[in-house]
Amino acid sequence: MDHYIEKILSARVYDVARETALDPARNISRRLDNNVLLKREDQQPVFSFKIRGAYNRIYRLKEENPELPGVITASAGNHAQGVALAATRLGLKSIIVMPRTTPSIKVQAVRDFGGRPVLHGDAFDDAFTHALSLADDKGYTFVPPFDDPDVIAGQGTVGLELCRQHPDPIHAVFVPVGGGGLAAGVAVFMKYLRPDVRIIGVEPVDAASMQASIKRGRRTDIGEVGLFADGVAVRMPGKENFRICRRSLDDVVTCTVDEICAAVKDVFDDTRTLAEPSGALALAGLKKYAARTGITGANLIAVVSGANVNFDRLRHVAERAEIGERREGLFAVRLPEKPGAFRKFCQTIGRRAVTEFNYRYARGDEAMVFAGIGLTDGDAERAEMLDKLEKAGYSVRDLTDDEVAKNHVRYMIGGQGEGADNEHLIRFRFPERPGALLDFLTRLARGWNISLFHYRNHGAAYGRVLCGVQVPADDEARFADFLKSLGYDYFVETDNPAYKAFLR
Repeated sequence: MDHYIEKILSARVYDVARETALDPARNISRRLDNNVLLKREDQQPVFSFKIRGAYNRIYRLKEENPELPGVITASAGNHAQGVALAATRLGLKSIIVMPRTTPSIKVQAVRDFGGRPVLHGDAFDDAFTHALSLADDKGYTFVPPFDDPDVIAGQGTVGLELCRQHPDPIHAVFVPVGGGGLAAGVAVFMKYLRPDVRIIGVEPVDAASMQASIKRGRRTDIGEVGLFADGVAVRMPGKENFRICRRSLDDVVTCTVDEICAAVKDVFDDTRTLAEPSGALALAGLKKYAARTGITGANLIAVVSGANVNFDRLRHVAERAEIGERREGLFAVRLPEKPGAFRKFCQTIGRRAVTEFNYRYARGDEAMVFAGIGLTDGDAERAEMLDKLEKAGYSVRDLTDDEVAKNHVRYMIGGQGEGADNEHLIRFRFPERPGALLDFLTRLARGWNISLFHYRNHGAAYGRVLCGVQVPADDEARFADFLKSLGYDYFVETDNPAYKAFLR
């Protein structure tokens, strides 16, 4: 491996890249009782570490062939931007083949940096095959995204900077793994200079090709991969990358989508920047490692590898972050279909924050409610809540880790209320605070039957509720007076077209 040390030390990266900060993450450090530091590769001109390896490789290519007409590559996005910028800076044309699933922000960035994007296939491997074919047709030189010594050396400068920036003891450095370029470069340099430092790769559970390859002792194609963390969605690690990583990585940790979303939130809380899912992956692995080992008082470093996230992806991240942090439990609860049942259920929960409450009336003696409950003590408190509800006589099922419930069912609860006669639909807004939903239900419980209820805590100052109430025709005047007396902002939506189409 010695020749890699020379290649990393002489890597040509700082013509376009910069030495990024190693920032303390104070909030997560307090929670984990460790000193957590973030290597901020999201601060690069292309908002990703990929500019290092791309520029180093293209510089060497032009050094070897000054008449080089252009370069081509395949990438899910971040390497693409690195190649586009590097080629433009060196006066070369570039073609970037990207999967059709690539976030639009990365496609536009390639254009902005002077590259020509070509969208092909649904995953990296489809784009890779097409890029090789185009390279032959055009006479361009292919720039590998990870499986190349010059690319690995460029990424290895991250490890070089870490050694210089943190000369004190380091227990472990956590590095995201896709094809393995960053992991190989950081591992080979740090194991040479600081062999006591543990280098731990982190992969999504649904794209863990390096972990599978190391376990089997050979490069393994794992087939279809999850695309949420698109920057590391690779079916098989690079040949050279695997050769280095199987010797130099101390461990590979895998993380779920929820855990990655929680890490995106952690990065934001400590830096006020938005990491892309693959960019926060290393921190998700760091947290999982700390929980698994129980380590405290140690210096732990996570490489925040990129920040090229589509804005609309944030909806999913925000929805799943609380579950990933084990701050929300999701439950299916069977309630008696009678007035006052909602209020009694909320009284059983106590002063805990209710994050979601979905219900629709149906004929019968029992109702099913989808409830989200805020937690402060993770899985232990969730188990305690489950036990408390069962002891109170409720039939309850824990849905916190149920993918169908989290992705689909919570949005599909409702439908047309069979037998919900004389239903009035009211939209309420009330100040959000602990116990606010219970207070609201207590004031609403005046003898009318609640036939529809939807509430979701969006973290705003005001809670929003959509409520169906069955009000007999001869009681409408009293109900109208009651609404005015509540003191909450409300809007009558009984004639709403969406309600008429789907719920009435």
